[in-house]
Formats: sequence, C-alpha cells, structure tokens
Amino acid sequence: MNDLLATIRIEGLRKSFGKHQVLDGVSMSVAAGEVVVVIGASGSGKSTLIRCINGLEQFQGGRIAINGFSLGPDHTQPGGSQGILTEIRKEVGMVFQQFNLFPHMTAVDNVALGPMRVRKLPEAAAKARAEKLLARVGLKEHAHKYPAQLSGGQQQRVAIARALAMEPRVMLFDEPTSALDPEMIGEVLDVVRALAAENMTMVIVTHEMGFAKEVADRVIYMDHGRILEQGHPTALFDNPIEPRTRTFLSRVLKH
Repeated sequence: MNDLLATIRIEGLRKSFGKHQVLDGVSMSVAAGEVVVVIGASGSGKSTLIRCINGLEQFQGGRIAINGFSLGPDHTQPGGSQGILTEIRKEVGMVFQQFNLFPHMTAVDNVALGPMRVRKLPEAAAKARAEKLLARVGLKEHAHKYPAQLSGGQQQRVAIARALAMEPRVMLFDEPTSALDPEMIGEVLDVVRALAAENMTMVIVTHEMGFAKEVADRVIYMDHGRILEQGHPTALFDNPIEPRTRTFLSRVLKH
C-alpha cells in the first residue's frame, strides 16, 4: 500500500500496563475506503490498538497519523495537547462493545448530542441529521424511544448512528456484537456491511469470522501485542502461513 494514500498510519506503537507489554511495536496503514478486520485471541492487543487510534488509551512509544493529524505519546499523557486529540476524534467515529447511550435521552437526542456539543450544529439541524441516520440504520420508527425501550441490537444501531452523526472519515468498531444475543448480531452486522459498501474507512475488531471473511479487504491477525500475519481474507483464512495463525483459526472456526 502506498502510505501517501493512507488514512491511518501507525509506526512502532508500544503500550504497556505496568510491566505487561500489550502492544509491542505495531506498525500498519489503512487506506481510504479500506475495511481492515483485526482478529486474535483475547488479550492479543486488538481492542487496545483501536483505543489508541482514537486517543482513548495512553501509549508509551510510536506515532499514529490520521488524515494529517499526528498523535504521539506526549498527546495522550495527562496534561498533553487536547487540541490534537479533539481534531482526531472529529475524524474518527468509535463504536464500543457496550452501547454507552444516555439512558435519560431518546435515541434521536443521543444521536444529536455530539454534533450540537462538538460541531456547534443548531438543535434543529442536529435532530434532522439524527433522524436521517436513525432511518439509515433501520430505526426510523424508534427515534423517540429511550434506550430501555430498545433491544440490544437496536441500542447498538443507535450507537452506530451516533458515531456517524459526527461525519467521521474513519469508523472504529470494538467487537460491536460481543454484548448481543445471537439473534441480534445480524442486524448490527448488516449496518456495518452497508457502510463497507459505501466505502467507509473502517477498522473492525471482531470474533465473527464469517463476517470478517465476507466484509474485509484485509485481515490482520494479532498475537501477544504484535501483528503476526495479515492479508486478503481468502488467503489468510484458507492458507495461513504462520503456525500460530493456523492454530487460532482451527480453534475458532470449529465453533
């Protein structure tokens, strides 16, 4: 990949929790419009990686560049430059395992809040955008319901609409279906599929291997804080090179 075309460029990313090295010199690029799926066992550093991309985790070494904004360890430490973090978070939407919706606000108000607070969009315009986005994720009829009145899958779709409301150039998904009942997983993955078809740049951490093979332009396998193997999903799933990749896939694909 030509790094000049990269939307995200990560160089030598290192992150530790105390003496435990979680990310050990991770380097990768994501091109505009590319869908990269990150897989690996629990504890391999997948979620920490995308939390670092969004500036949600402090890191000790390396650099992250997103659409021209460069984030280093100094920006993520207490007292670091909040300006860079703010600009990066305007560029990057994040969807978490848990939905993190405000329970006292309706779906449309949850989605409209970010554009009003961060982008200073007038309330009427923000709510109009929110209603369009809720319709886009199949929740037009539920716009004025509270989170407690929605299923888990519906709440996660509200969370996706909320992230999209900021008009990000990059979307990050941290195991977006892991907190859902099996019958609700499909409705969330359908929304992500639609975003992929629209050429949204995405980095997705998931345990849904069939989905990864279907939607990814490239799959990255992480092991003990390093990128051990990456490639086109057909090549990586059907003919992995590294023994540890083969062991991991043989275990997860049996289920």
